[in-house]
Amino acid sequence: MVAQSPGMPDNRAPVTTDPDFMQSLARGLTVMRALAAHGPALTASEIARLTGLSRAAAGRCLHTLVVTGYATSAGGAYRLAPTVVSLASPFLAATPSVLGAAALARVAQPRLEQLAAHLHESSSLAVLDGDEVVYLARAAARRILSIELAVGSRLPAAVTSMGRVLLAALDEPLRSQVLARVRLDAHTPRTIVDRHRLDVELDTVRAQGFAIVDQELELGLRSIAVPVRRADGVVVAAINAGVHVARADTTALRREFLPALQQAAASIAAALVTG
Repeated sequence: MVAQSPGMPDNRAPVTTDPDFMQSLARGLTVMRALAAHGPALTASEIARLTGLSRAAAGRCLHTLVVTGYATSAGGAYRLAPTVVSLASPFLAATPSVLGAAALARVAQPRLEQLAAHLHESSSLAVLDGDEVVYLARAAARRILSIELAVGSRLPAAVTSMGRVLLAALDEPLRSQVLARVRLDAHTPRTIVDRHRLDVELDTVRAQGFAIVDQELELGLRSIAVPVRRADGVVVAAINAGVHVARADTTALRREFLPALQQAAASIAAALVTG
């Protein structure tokens, strides 16, 4: 049986009274996200449980994805087809600021692998997309979340260390807009769900140049992140390292992990300048 992880973004189909909202399209996208997050292969019944759709509605969405080439079916189980990569290509070719996301990922990947090998922990690079962070590169030393993260994964920016670094880098009007609309769900008892507290925390992150999130996304997980800056100082991405609480406390994150992350971020930034 597939269960919704407390650390995952909500995969359930949205409900709205907006007359311009196309419910059928939203359901199809919801099914695709569930397949991406909980696959590789799921039955229609499992998709229905994950998304809140009826078995019949989930089945119709899956059938449509198969017919259009975005999913395959075998033995009653569905999985995303390689065609879905074409949907990500325009995003990967687009530019966060003046840097292509594909170039950013290409430059970051070997440096994340070096960082993960040095720290013996997983490391990632992400950019901000609305209220979420999108993973562009990742080097996994071990699995510490209850979910499997990969390139393209999304998590709520407000409760992740990379998300807080990126939110803290926004100018004040834009940050205020984001904080006004963002959902502050209590993923754990430690999650900051008060907007004012989060705003103060972002001020701290901006001043100190790094973010530590201690079991706010998932109990047992700590992470630390630093910004990746363009030559003119503009923050274009963030990198992080995540650890199980039994392996490092917040003091160790500052003392041992922070210098390594800062060095990796500087190396990525330098490589971007030299091409």
